[in-house]
Amino acid sequence: MSSTLLPPPRLDVVPELTERCDRCAAAAKLTFRLPTGGELVFCGHHANRHTEDILRAAAVVVIEDGFVWQGADRVASG
Repeated sequence: MSSTLLPPPRLDVVPELTERCDRCAAAAKLTFRLPTGGELVFCGHHANRHTEDILRAAAVVVIEDGFVWQGADRVASG
């Protein structure tokens, strides 16, 4: 099985996210788009809990202004 290395995702910061977490329905703090076009939405707890998976899978990560995401220092600012 071969693996494909993806470039680090781009990071965008927005004033507010209005979506709800896909895992627990709490207020969203982070959304990310997959290279295939799908999108997932996480609250702060689940965003930080799944940082490594997000970094591996995302093409673009969008965080709410003021949210401190553990993976922010490992992505390219957009």
